[in-house]
Amino acid sequence: MMLRRWLLNTVIIVILGHLMAGVGYEGAAAALLAGAFLGVVNAIIRPLLLVITLPLNLLTLGIFTFVINALMLQLTAWVVPGFAVAGFATALFAALLFSIFSVMLSVLLKT
Repeated sequence: MMLRRWLLNTVIIVILGHLMAGVGYEGAAAALLAGAFLGVVNAIIRPLLLVITLPLNLLTLGIFTFVINALMLQLTAWVVPGFAVAGFATALFAALLFSIFSVMLSVLLKT
């Protein structure tokens, strides 16, 4: 199950790298490492941030979750060499697309 999620994250990173000018990766190794690190970050740090920002998330009817997701993408770009996100606006749009692609691929692959 974790391997599927890792590969799914990697595929979405590759798709975003091709679709968006502000998201890039240098080779398959960078994409695989970014997919793995993003999975770890989403499993450990993201839930903590969601709990801390719960009042703000309730006020925005859950839209603030995209800000959290954008921060996770930026953190991944900061830590993983060869993976880059151009700025916060790019990360925010990439997080929105990442969520859409994740749902679509999960349904298609039944993960």
